[in-house]
Amino acid sequence: MSNFILTTEQPSEYRHLDQMSIMEILTNINAEDKTVPHAVEKQIPQIEKLAAAISDHMLAGGRLFYIGAGTSGRLAIVDASECPPTFGVPYGLVIGLIAGGDKAITQAVENAEDSTDDGWADLEKRFVSEKDVVVGVAASGTTPYVIGALKECRNRNIVTGCIVCNEGSPVAAVSDYPVEVVVGPEFVTGSTRMKSGTAQKLVLNMLSTSVMIQLGRVEDNKMVNMQLSNEKLVNRGTKMVMDQLKVDDEKFAKDLLLKYGSVKKAVEMARLK
Repeated sequence: MSNFILTTEQPSEYRHLDQMSIMEILTNINAEDKTVPHAVEKQIPQIEKLAAAISDHMLAGGRLFYIGAGTSGRLAIVDASECPPTFGVPYGLVIGLIAGGDKAITQAVENAEDSTDDGWADLEKRFVSEKDVVVGVAASGTTPYVIGALKECRNRNIVTGCIVCNEGSPVAAVSDYPVEVVVGPEFVTGSTRMKSGTAQKLVLNMLSTSVMIQLGRVEDNKMVNMQLSNEKLVNRGTKMVMDQLKVDDEKFAKDLLLKYGSVKKAVEMARLK
């Protein structure tokens, strides 16, 4: 890794932020943020390869693990935690792990990411196997917690991927399907919760959504398997049932939805009658 450069740690291209007006700060942050989708676009071929590998393994009964630290780990946990309510998959099918455990979701845990053993230990607790795919999420691409976990996965023939924001990183070196979204220096030097975090969020959205569509959790453009966890989602689901069955009776559609628990099941059962 002699040629490895931490682009994410390079000095900001802006100086004297403390002397800028609020409008100047906001305008400059927005200008930087506009560059992120273009950086993601360049990596779509790599994202496709990773999504295809995840889909194949999950269709064969495997799980998806995300593993990260700090902002990267928190973003991974958000994506994993939203899969059950959005797509109606079981909890435990997509799992997010963060260095330092649950406490680290809301508070920084000192030195949690520096262990090369803890990542694999956290995976072992969830009985990770060759059926699964493990994706490391690390803006710098140098996080020991992630490197150690992915390295051990490779030793055990477990498919690995990563989402990083530097090219040629140690994390990418131990990933079968590396996604390297290079967004350049941050507006505030080294603050990877900004452009790097945005890039990782975009890629996580793309991965989980494309995989869930491949798993049949979306029909047409609808979340037909979403969990009905609040009134907004019940109302959305009712309209979807009405649309699919081509009926105007809102009460009938809502009663059917609540009886069967999902748009998909409600429509299937109504069509069987």
